[in-house]
Order: sequence, then C-alpha cells, then structure tokens
Amino acid sequence: MDKTGKVRIAIIDRELCTKDRCGYQCHKVCPGVRMGDETVVIDTEGNPIISEILCSGCGICPKKCPMNCITIINLMSETGAPIYQYGENSFRLYGLPLPQKGVTGLIGKNGIGKSTAIRLLAGQITPNFANFDIHFSNQQMMERLAPELQNYFRSIRDKQVKVSLKPQDVYKIPEVFRGTARELLQKSDERHVMAKATEEFSLGEILDKRVSVLSGGELQRLAIAVAYCKEADLYYFDEPAAYLDIGQRMAMARAIKGLSEEKNVIVIEHDLAIFDYLSEYVHVFFGTENAYGVVSGVKAARSGINEYLDGYLHDENMRFRDHGIKFSIMSAVQARAKGVKFTYPALEKKFDRFTFTSKEGQVHEGEVIGILGQNALGKSVFIKMIAGLEKPDNCESLSGMKISYKPQYVKAEENTEVRELFMRSGTDLLFLEQAKRKLLISPLMEKKLTELSGGELQRVACAYALCQDADLYLFDEPSAFLDIEQRLEFADLLQSRIANSRKCAFVIDHDLVILDAVSSRMMMFEGMPGREGHANMPSEKREGMNAFLKTAGITLRRDKDSMRPRINKPGSALDREQKAAGEHYYYEG
Repeated sequence: MDKTGKVRIAIIDRELCTKDRCGYQCHKVCPGVRMGDETVVIDTEGNPIISEILCSGCGICPKKCPMNCITIINLMSETGAPIYQYGENSFRLYGLPLPQKGVTGLIGKNGIGKSTAIRLLAGQITPNFANFDIHFSNQQMMERLAPELQNYFRSIRDKQVKVSLKPQDVYKIPEVFRGTARELLQKSDERHVMAKATEEFSLGEILDKRVSVLSGGELQRLAIAVAYCKEADLYYFDEPAAYLDIGQRMAMARAIKGLSEEKNVIVIEHDLAIFDYLSEYVHVFFGTENAYGVVSGVKAARSGINEYLDGYLHDENMRFRDHGIKFSIMSAVQARAKGVKFTYPALEKKFDRFTFTSKEGQVHEGEVIGILGQNALGKSVFIKMIAGLEKPDNCESLSGMKISYKPQYVKAEENTEVRELFMRSGTDLLFLEQAKRKLLISPLMEKKLTELSGGELQRVACAYALCQDADLYLFDEPSAFLDIEQRLEFADLLQSRIANSRKCAFVIDHDLVILDAVSSRMMMFEGMPGREGHANMPSEKREGMNAFLKTAGITLRRDKDSMRPRINKPGSALDREQKAAGEHYYYEG
C-alpha cells in the first residue's frame, strides 16, 4: 500500500527479465530512482525489485521494458493484506473460499489463484500474508485470519479435519507411484469403496496396467478414484473433467455429487456445463492473470456463474471485467446456402487392434462441423486423414486444399520463441493482432515455446492455427487447458475466421458449451472404444446434438438470463418432459 492508501501491485516475470537483453530499463527510467528513492533496486543476485510502497504507478517502466515483463496494477479499493504471496513482485491471493455443505465451485480465469486456494485449504502451503521475513506461529496466523477462516485452519492444524485432494497435473502421478492402478487404488481405499469406484469410473480394463503406461484420460479417472476412495472430511477436485469424454465427465460428476451428500467438496472446473451441473455454491475469482486474485463471497451456483459471465458482482457492487460474456440462441454459423467447399469419400483405416470407418460427407463454405463422440473412437484418426497426416487404406490423398491443423497433443519446438513462430510465412498478420488480443498472446511473445505452461502452449497453438492462410481449419480438442473465458474467446475467433468466408472447419471437443457455440452442423462417432469406430456423415445441428445427448442420457436447457446451455438434473421435471418429447437438445425459443 502506498502513502495515499491505495494498494499497488508490481509483478515481474522472472523468466523474461534479463539484463543481457534489456539493461534493466526499469531502473534507468523510473522517476523515483532519478529522485534518489529506492523505488527500483537490484538485489544481490542481480534481479530488479520494485517497491510497491514507493512506486507511484506512473506506468513508465512497463511501457519502456523491451521484454514486456513488468505489470503495475493500481487496485481501486482497499483489499487488505494478501493471505498468500509467492515472493517479491510475484502473484498474491486476497481472501479464501470456505467449504459449504455440498459442492462448492471455484470459477475464474487461469492464473488467478484457484489452485493456490486449494493448496492453502489442503494445508500444502501456509498463509504468509505477503511477509517473507517472519515465520508465523499458529497464534500469530490465527490473529491475522478472518474470523470465519480461523476455525477451519485450527481444525487443519489440530488434524481434526482430514483432506483428500485430486491434483490438477495428473501426469505427475507416475513420478511418485511405480506400481499398477490396482495397487494404487488398494493403497488408497480407506472407505472400502474400491469396487464401486472401479465401476463408476470405468477402471476395470486398466487395473492391472502399470501407472506409467496409462493415457491422460486413464490417469485422470484413476486420480479421481484415488481421491474418492480416501476417508476424509473435505474433498478437493482440481479440473476433474480434463482428458475425459462427455460420458466420463457425467459419470465423474454423478459420483462427486453423490459423495457431497455426506462430505464437503470443492471443485475447480472449466467445462461450464459440468461446473454448473456439479456446483451448489460458487466463489468467483477475479483479478489479473499471474498478478493477483481476489475471492468473492459465497453465492448460489446459478447467480454466481451468471455474475461471473456478466463481469459484475452484485453483493460486492464491483465490476471486474469491462464486458459481459454473451451466448446466442441461434446456431453459431448458418452456411448451408453456400456452395460445397470440400467433399470427402467413405474412409477406412485399420490398425493392429483398432478399425475405423466413416461415411462420405460434404462441408460447405463458411461452415464449422462439430465432432462428438466417446474417447478412442477414431476422431483424431479422421482429422489426421483429412489433414493428410494419415493415409486411408481405401483411397489416396483427400484434398489439394490449404489446411491448418491444431493437433490434440501440442509439442513445443526446441529453441523457438513464440514471436518466431508467428513470423513464419503463411501467417495472416492482421488476424494475428485480433488473436493476440483475445487469447492474451502478447505477454508470451518473447518466451520460448518450451517455457510455456500447458494452457499458454494451447493458446499459442490455437492462435497460430487460426492465423494461417488456409481453406480448411482442423482443431482437435482446442479447449484443453483453457479456462472458461479463453474457450469462449477461441469460439468467437473461430466464428469470425469462418463466418461469411469461403473457409470451413472441423472441431473435435468434449465441451458441449464450446461445440454448441461454434458448430453449424454435427458429426457423431459411434462404436466400441479402443476396438472400432465409425463416423456418420454430418447432420443438422439439432439432429446431431439430439442423437448424441440421447446416447449420453442427458438433456440440455438454456439459462433464461445468460442463455448458456445447462444440463438438466436427471429425473427432474424438465428432464423427463424433454426425454418424453425426444428433445434432449433444448427447446428452441
């Protein structure tokens, strides 16, 4: 806090900050330093430190920094001391959510403190109140905590409350456990529910596999089951829908809701439909990505989600985003009146243990085909054949069109900066500026691809694919690792790229909200996962969604205020009514 009482936040991205390339311009141009103050100092390791007390918030150093690694934020109101800060000029979190009876959902952008909050509540890290020189005793910590948090942390300290945590990064599981899935489940089965968990999370076929050979989806289901099997008072699930198809997501959601009837549960999730289905209460996280996060008070799920989408918190009387996120009741792109852009024949492809076939189909100009289906039915195989990366067994190359392809698993090129990637030939520089703004690519431009997080790499890959001068755009699970806002920004970018143009696209995803937002027509995949898959020809959007939702056993409705798709509670009056009418995809109004 500065002399005026305002809260000043100064963030320096240490991965970008380097004297070799910038000469520490922040120190040279700072008016405070020129007047003799220690507003910016260089520490013993040669790193600049910005004093948040002395900083005037003039904004000169962020503009002059050639590495774009400085962020200065002036908070408009007093927020109190952070409950946790990672270090000088680093991310800090204000406030914490509290578990409620049932499922409490945490909603907000990536890099805003949700996982930090879970780590604090799970006792993995301890509140430091942005003071790095003091090790707080239990009594000192309690005195600084808000009254409603004191009892919770006292229970954690006294081990009166046991916590079970499903971590975000499931790929780290093989680093700490070398045995089979069965052995890990047996070790964790404190509630004696292993048989039930095996059935609910479809783990029967992987029980005797070593954890080190499991796929992302298999690791995710195993991690959820491990957390589910433990005996605890509080359960934390961090992004449990990642890598799962819609059927697996619904099975996971039903199991967690069943668990919440006896236990308190907190969930972080970016699939908006699944998040809404799971949550009874919501805390909104807002702030600036990788700089600071603030936790709202607890809200009822529907109103909390709608306030988050609107960007305005009613109880707090605070606008944290200058625009609301809107949903259209119309199909994203209506292109059937335009000419045929691309025709592909019936396709066949055989592997050692998997056989794929598809019917022939056509794609029209300005059209996006949404692809639906369980995991391991050949959706990625189909896209790769369209892209020319897999050769069909029954025909030659499919098209001479220019194709832009975003694969399911994005690999970072060695020794390549983000800026270099976008400077390659074929990039539409005008559209790049729009993509950089919507997907927040500008702060990443000086970083190497290998230095990016999973979410950052996905944003760069989606932006790069969208910015290519192509006729056909292929996206394989673009929503993976993206937060809710980023997913919807991608949907807007894709629509603007395809609509009213002679281009077209295929999109594979398991997020129903995204597919609903971008698709003109739908393409449904059927079969036996891991053994055989078959792709039907593209159908009308309503027909395709209705058929898919029927196989998944769920119905959708639209929220009357935000118009976002919502999953009906199984067995509810509306669920029964829609199923009886054969309308699993919501009524059009």
